[in-house]
Amino acid sequence: MPNTQSNTADTATLVYDIRNSRYLNITGRCTLRCQFCPKQNGSKQVHEFELSLNKTVTAEDVIPLLGDVTSFDEYVFCGYGEPTLNLSCLIGIAQVIKARGGKVRVNTDGLGNLFHRRNILPDLAEVVDSLSISLNADSEQSYQTHCQPKLAHSYNALLEFIELAPKYIKDVQVSAIEGLEGVNIDNCREIVERAGCTFKHRHLDVVG
Repeated sequence: MPNTQSNTADTATLVYDIRNSRYLNITGRCTLRCQFCPKQNGSKQVHEFELSLNKTVTAEDVIPLLGDVTSFDEYVFCGYGEPTLNLSCLIGIAQVIKARGGKVRVNTDGLGNLFHRRNILPDLAEVVDSLSISLNADSEQSYQTHCQPKLAHSYNALLEFIELAPKYIKDVQVSAIEGLEGVNIDNCREIVERAGCTFKHRHLDVVG
């Protein structure tokens, strides 16, 4: 299937296709300032898709753009923001996808519980088939250096989220990036597998 994008009248790319998945771009806000993220260098592009947003996205903006769910392997909440920060939008869209028989994945930095000050995993479990969580570091010091979280105690909150996630959602992948200075990939793998999650080995500067 060719890569396509769907725009609203204000030209924001809310939906874009990679391989046989439809990606949903619902927020530009983030709880991290990852130094390896392209947007830190002024780019919000994935492949040919420009993912800048100039409005607060609602479920009503995105639902008309979902298309035929049988045409896609899955719908993925993923842009250059943290999708759980726009939680009501995420849940509303995912409910429609599930009702139509589709599959839902959420790519997250794992700080949703910290941000919302409650456990959001029960909410996600009702409408999400799989989670992809970014770990990116095997120590708090490395995490602070590379991810520069905006919220205090983020690394511990992330580890807690990774531990909790498999109790609610069956398919949980957790990724770390090879090539970040001072990060031991084997240690990251051990953290992930000890929590009962699947480790995903990523490589620096490979996006999408």
